[in-house]
Amino acid sequence: MLEGKAMVKETDMPLKMQIQAMSSASQALDIYDVCDSISIAGHIKKEFDKMYGSGQWQCVVGSNFGCFFSHSPGTFIYFAVETLNFLIYKGASS
Repeated sequence: MLEGKAMVKETDMPLKMQIQAMSSASQALDIYDVCDSISIAGHIKKEFDKMYGSGQWQCVVGSNFGCFFSHSPGTFIYFAVETLNFLIYKGASS
């Protein structure tokens, strides 16, 4: 497990939701090996689907990735725990 404190790099989420994002990430890191980024991301997505409505939440976890996406306002956070980065957002409705 990564022991470092989460560092928010960019967000437009309310503080309560940010705390939930980092808490979900911490829980996932307690359950899964740090190398199992797919399971970590799946755990976080399921938590957000359960708490904030299912279907459109997305999560990307890894040490090196790029992305371009559209999101619903107030639902985006990008943070790091040591060398692992977390991107969580709710897809924009079309």
